[in-house]
Amino acid sequence: MRPVIAIDAMGGDRAPHEIVAGALAARDAVGVDVLLVGDDAAVRAELPGGEPPAGVSLLATTEVIAMHEDPAAAVRAKRDSSIVRAAEVVRDGRAHAFVGAGNTGATMAAALLRFGRIRGAARPAIAVPIPIAGSARRQLLVDGGATVDPQPEWLVQWAHLGRAYARLRLGVENPTVGLLSNGEEAGKGDALRKAAYARFEAEVPEFVGNVEGRDLSRVAADVIVTDGFTGNVALKTIEGAMMGIAGLVFSVLDEPDFAEISGPIKLRLLEAASDLLPDNTGGALLLGVQGVCVISHGSSSANAIVNAVRVAAACVEADVVESLAGSLRRAAV
Repeated sequence: MRPVIAIDAMGGDRAPHEIVAGALAARDAVGVDVLLVGDDAAVRAELPGGEPPAGVSLLATTEVIAMHEDPAAAVRAKRDSSIVRAAEVVRDGRAHAFVGAGNTGATMAAALLRFGRIRGAARPAIAVPIPIAGSARRQLLVDGGATVDPQPEWLVQWAHLGRAYARLRLGVENPTVGLLSNGEEAGKGDALRKAAYARFEAEVPEFVGNVEGRDLSRVAADVIVTDGFTGNVALKTIEGAMMGIAGLVFSVLDEPDFAEISGPIKLRLLEAASDLLPDNTGGALLLGVQGVCVISHGSSSANAIVNAVRVAAACVEADVVESLAGSLRRAAV
């Protein structure tokens, strides 16, 4: 049976056009059925002939949670929003996974409130795949923004969850784990990092110690664990740095002295950088909830949605939620 992926058709800066286009493409490229959740008229305007084709269905809603709204308040107040209904259809068994590119906090809150937590998971975390330049490998950053003020024991849980997910997402049998801090030495960091370090040493297999910001996008650890505030800042910093470097390189190549050779070089750089683009890395899985929720970038294109659906389908096929739950049972944290 083909998995059914519920997609928030109204979520993201380019919704519903790019979201619907991506959902239609994912139906064939990934081999899934899709359930588009959102405003009936807006979604139908993006469908060929105004009707869902085979393998696509539509759940009409009357409300939308905007990017600027308070996540928890909006989820509680807007019960007929596309985000809330998409989470509910997974909870109720009408779909196997939920993909959303809208308000990240609201998507997380809806999944948490509707799915519930995996037994033993104190708080959810977002596992963000980070490309490693010059390599086909990836690493996972956990947490990318779900829980900004965690306890040390929650970081330990995220390390176990991250390792379990890395086996599926990264294809690494025995993933290594690093703790993001402001220095490699064991005594570096704030109170959270210092308390977590001692527990990581005792409880987390393949713990390689502290890693620094410069170790992101490098082969330093397969899973890098931090609080959601620091993790989100780190992700935005990487994104901004990449854009700045790309702009600098292309501005140099646009100079007259490089006119004759710049074309082939630009083409090769674009080819090499394709794996680094957020649209091509797929979505980020929300760890710790009792269901598959994949969060995509707010500026997601149709291609990004295809890749996010691909991640969701792979998680369903691999029964990743049970694998994550099993990792906590074995660790008993």
